[in-house]
Amino acid sequence: MLAFKYISFHYIKYFLVILLALVMFLVGFDYMENAQNLSNAANLLLIYLVYKAFYAIDMLLPLSLIFAMISTKIFLIRSNALVSFYSLGYSRIHILRPFVVVSTSIIIIFISLHALPSFSRADEFSNNIRKNEQYLSPTRDLFFIYKDKYVYFAKMLPLQEKAEGIRVFSVKDNFLKEVLVAKEATYRDEHWHIDEADIITKPDEINFESTGMQVIHKKDLEILEGFRPKILDQVYEGKVNFTIYNAIDALMLLQDQNINTNSIKGALYKIFIYPLFVPCLVVIIFFFVPVSVRFLNVSLFSFGAILASLLIWGILFMLIELSNNKTISSEAGVIAPVGILFIIAWWQWRKFQPST
Repeated sequence: MLAFKYISFHYIKYFLVILLALVMFLVGFDYMENAQNLSNAANLLLIYLVYKAFYAIDMLLPLSLIFAMISTKIFLIRSNALVSFYSLGYSRIHILRPFVVVSTSIIIIFISLHALPSFSRADEFSNNIRKNEQYLSPTRDLFFIYKDKYVYFAKMLPLQEKAEGIRVFSVKDNFLKEVLVAKEATYRDEHWHIDEADIITKPDEINFESTGMQVIHKKDLEILEGFRPKILDQVYEGKVNFTIYNAIDALMLLQDQNINTNSIKGALYKIFIYPLFVPCLVVIIFFFVPVSVRFLNVSLFSFGAILASLLIWGILFMLIELSNNKTISSEAGVIAPVGILFIIAWWQWRKFQPST
């Protein structure tokens, strides 16, 4: 218990220091690059920096946990604390356990933060502030299919849950039957409500005896049941930064519509599966470190461990981007590499597990 508390304290300390340093570096570098493009309003500038900090945490927290483990292990070796623990009867697994418990706990909290839009969509919000001086810009010219209807929104405001310039085309047997035209619609009570609309109906056959086009003016219409503005905004614009709730909601809804959901599955894999590479890599790197400084070139090991961590993190990040762009499947880009790391970590854990 003493070793667990001692190692956990230093691990968390190094983690917070490294994460803060990396976040400040990324945010500061981004600010220097984009300072002239940002608004002079102090409140917008502050919000921009906060969102950039959230984005930096989202990207760098897993890496910080690995760097913190390396720093803590080097500290234990330099201070001879590691040799002291082994001489007191602690095994390698006992020393490794606080690293795994702390890193896994922080990863669980990290995954939970993706339920918050301000965290999961921080990069999108900060870019909107830089380009449009508002964190949630309107979506324009949105065209999609829903329940055999073709829907067009000239402009959608996700924050206000409102759309303008609505056109809904009803098709039967590959022929256009009617068109609903409305100026605006508002989302409430799981429906899009239209106060006034014109419905243009086309006859089945157009000839000299047909009645021609009919225009009917209607009020208080409801369309697109369950299709929330945030789902429309993210799914049909190809955005991949979903919150947990929005991703699950969109996945369930689009599966019912027989629409390809690979991008949403990829977003869920990125949220739930990708961060788990951290405890796996912590276990793998841990067993490569000798117990004493006499058997270790500290500088060389630190350089090699950091380089290997960056390389693995970079490969995982590249595979995620390839899966987001549908170059490879999400299973191959996210689940497979993390699964390989888990198998290696599990094998090493079992190999050094003390016999009872």
